[in-house]
Amino acid sequence: MECKEGTGETDAESVLISDWAELTHECLLNILSRFTFEQRWTGPMFVCKPWLNACKDPSLNSVFDLETRFDSSSESTRWWTPEFERRIDSMLRSVITWSNGNLTQILTRHCSDLSLNFAAQRCPNLQVLSIKSSPRVTDASMAQIAYHCRNLKQLDISYCYEISHESLSLIGRNYEYLNACPQDGDTEAAVIAKFMPQLEHLEIRFSKLSAKGLGSICEGCSQLEEHLDLSGCANLTSRDILNATSNLKDLKEVKKPNFYIPRSVFHTERYGHWRLYDERFQTDVFRI
Repeated sequence: MECKEGTGETDAESVLISDWAELTHECLLNILSRFTFEQRWTGPMFVCKPWLNACKDPSLNSVFDLETRFDSSSESTRWWTPEFERRIDSMLRSVITWSNGNLTQILTRHCSDLSLNFAAQRCPNLQVLSIKSSPRVTDASMAQIAYHCRNLKQLDISYCYEISHESLSLIGRNYEYLNACPQDGDTEAAVIAKFMPQLEHLEIRFSKLSAKGLGSICEGCSQLEEHLDLSGCANLTSRDILNATSNLKDLKEVKKPNFYIPRSVFHTERYGHWRLYDERFQTDVFRI
């Protein structure tokens, strides 16, 4: 076996390297389909131009999933910077372009109206949209999503505080899953009850939702059967939850508020001595 002068490579090694670069497009797709979204972006995409072109194939770009990476990593202050947001937007816009209209799932965080407006225009088949912790996503882009993405069934807008009940009222009636952190509570509850009768899974955490609002949801969303998460909804008692959900016979799981918050946090009491009594003896603990 001869060695190429000045390179240290054998003929066999040279042929092997050449073969990897000259794999057929179909073969490359077969290989790349076995990688996760993140793996393709951190490895194969940088091997050579043919591999990069294969990574852009629409068949490999029907799902944009960065949530797996976010969920498995420790929270970083860098995620909240404009530069990081621009990177997420750039990645999402690239995948939207490469998908050629076939993108069905977007699962990410820290994106903005810029990329979501682009998604609304280019992704008519979108079915799942999870954009939690995206503070620069507003009602403006959600209105575009509601108008153009009529097949959307699952939505996660938790910790997106610029999205209001107005967006919920625009989004269609086909939703099966919703995760949100409502600002008001009962206002959003009324909208959910009226416009989302097909909901099967609802997470509405850390809301000022009252017994009246929860009752509206349970009455309007009679198909809730998978999961109802009320974590952190401190205005609700166990009795409120039991009464509201009594008509949801098929509901499999209810996650109740699981910690005590003094009444003084949510209400301004007139008398200081009552506030002190409330906090010292935790009177809300005895509410049922």
